[in-house]
Amino acid sequence: MAALVTIFGGSGFIGRHTVRAFAKAGWRVRVAVRHPNLANYLLPMGHVGQIQILKTNVANPEAVAAAVNGASAVVNLVGILSQGGGHQKFADLHVEAAGDIARAAKAAGVKTFIQLSAIGASEDSGSIYQRSKAEGEACAREAFADATILRPSIVFGPEDKFFNKFAWIARISPVLPLFGGGATKFQPVFVGDVAAAIMKCASDASTRGRTYELGGPTVYSFKELMELILRETGREAKRLLVPLPFFVGTLNSYFMQFLPDPLLTPDQVRMLKVDNAVHDGALTLNDLGIVPDCAEAIVPSYLWRFRPKGQYENLVAERINGSPRVR
Repeated sequence: MAALVTIFGGSGFIGRHTVRAFAKAGWRVRVAVRHPNLANYLLPMGHVGQIQILKTNVANPEAVAAAVNGASAVVNLVGILSQGGGHQKFADLHVEAAGDIARAAKAAGVKTFIQLSAIGASEDSGSIYQRSKAEGEACAREAFADATILRPSIVFGPEDKFFNKFAWIARISPVLPLFGGGATKFQPVFVGDVAAAIMKCASDASTRGRTYELGGPTVYSFKELMELILRETGREAKRLLVPLPFFVGTLNSYFMQFLPDPLLTPDQVRMLKVDNAVHDGALTLNDLGIVPDCAEAIVPSYLWRFRPKGQYENLVAERINGSPRVR
């Protein structure tokens, strides 16, 4: 019988790609989520019966224990990008849940536990998000000493909340803000590569107890990422990139944080002050045998929907330039 993996938070952005990767590799997949009715789209990613959706509240020890029962590997992807405005708290999901899931996995005799964290996770960080990620790592390792920690930089893909968010802003706003002048460094990593890394760690016992920092092949400044977005959405000549001091961003974000889906929070502004790239000497995707894809190769495949003429933008350009149409 195929090995069983339990994925907490499997219906989210990274989760859906992780579920697909495990199913494609022949694993049986149990997806532990709060709202099973919102995760049914995952079922066609595998054969009939290969993927199971299990209603699980991570605050309920019995539900967590049931979710990890019989699993060979457990993956914890539970997380939020902001708190406040009705959102759950970082401490609850990033810290308490990480420890509870790891303890349940250990008690159930699970061989491999994988905790998704983030580059920049540090108990000394000025960001509550980053501190909670570091505390979550510590709780996971305390309960499951051989836990594998994965720390991705900004994760991009069709459903991401970075490129899509700023592309949406560029569609309706004449300017894009460059917080702190746009000099902060980022190393975006493709969601498919993150899923591949999770798969590799679940399959390779030599990765247990290690920490990997996941970044793409290129380091960009925030300004370069905004330029990429404008270029791929056909608005490079129509939008201005305006440097914005961090204190102004903090002031604006104070009010935005109370929206149901905040565009920006004060904590995110604090994170924008610190580079978000793989550190020298860290274990990386290359150590897992994965060659990462660059943003330029993937982002155009989904940002086309933000172009003025959508998927037909290139066709219009060809007709204007007199280039022959390809049938």
